[in-house]
Amino acid sequence: MSAKPDRFVGPLTFMANQIRLSPPSYPNSPPNPLRYRPGLIIRAWREWHCSTLPAIRTKGEAMSQTERYYKIDQLLNDRRVVSFQTLMDELGISRATLKRDLAYLRDRLNAPILHDRDAGGYRFDHGTARVGAQYELPGLWFSAEEIHALLTMQHLLVNLDTGGMLGPHIKPLLSRLTALLGTADNPAEEIVKRIRIETVGAREFHLDNFQAVGSALLRRKRLIIDYYAKGKDELTQREVSPQRLVHYRNNWYLDAWCHVRNDLRAFAVDSIRRAEILEKRAKDVSEKLLKEVLGAGYGIFAGKTVRWATLLFSPERSRWVASERWHPEQKGRYLDDGRYELKVPYSNDPELLMDILKYGADCEVVAPVELKERVIGEIQKMINLFKKG
Repeated sequence: MSAKPDRFVGPLTFMANQIRLSPPSYPNSPPNPLRYRPGLIIRAWREWHCSTLPAIRTKGEAMSQTERYYKIDQLLNDRRVVSFQTLMDELGISRATLKRDLAYLRDRLNAPILHDRDAGGYRFDHGTARVGAQYELPGLWFSAEEIHALLTMQHLLVNLDTGGMLGPHIKPLLSRLTALLGTADNPAEEIVKRIRIETVGAREFHLDNFQAVGSALLRRKRLIIDYYAKGKDELTQREVSPQRLVHYRNNWYLDAWCHVRNDLRAFAVDSIRRAEILEKRAKDVSEKLLKEVLGAGYGIFAGKTVRWATLLFSPERSRWVASERWHPEQKGRYLDDGRYELKVPYSNDPELLMDILKYGADCEVVAPVELKERVIGEIQKMINLFKKG
């Protein structure tokens, strides 16, 4: 690695220039350097920090806490023993500050630093087997505010992840962030107490076959699935070629080519009762066809015939609807009287019908006529139902 990077080169750019990760090193995985090559990342980051600090800092400017940690790490790695006085001189800090830094590295980051009385200084203890977390300086550092933001994000993910897929993978991150924050109170518990998340209407489901579906999707293999269609209340077996996974309205859907129906279909993953990966190459469908059949209409309901619905919202409701995204290709505008006109494409109307009805008298269907009649029909059914009561 070069010892003198340009003073304006950032740490990530510097690391990218110094580290080459060839695909053959990871035949079954994406080249993720933070996961697979932490040693190279740390060394590159350390070298960038230490080689650019003299050029970046102005004369007399003190090192930041992060810079001091990397400098201590470099000195102890480069020399067999470093005296307390040498560390103070190199870092330009007081005796009390150096003691706090060494204690933090030992207690929080598990650095194997020991004081060697015979040698008259500090060194890394590489000979003793350590129990628990191994020492390695993190490649990214966060302020207390950033850590709180990440902990809040973790809280959001756990509460929104009704399928329970992310929780086990996020838990180690939570413990690490909490340790780095270093407060007496548990910040994660405080966040749970102070931030409330209500997922009203979200389905609770268990995605038992998600892993098999995801594996077949990425390996481009076909699947045999037992699929329960809630609308028809029937269980069927299908051979499918998975094309993509879609997360939509708190649920996962598999867009796939169905070899039984010989057409594209969207399958709710929580309705897949059994999934078996076949050693048969999946049929590939072009992105253009996927968009035409499954992406052109409204919501998750697919169809090749696309029509446009024109909706008018009351001036009061317009203040909310104008900022809502009903469809990627929607068209909206305010009218002179304060109402909001929204045009959205749709193929099948069940989902669009539900979204229209939830606005009640604040939403008027202008076109097409058949959609307007469908809404009138549903309202009439509701009237008849309530009259019976």
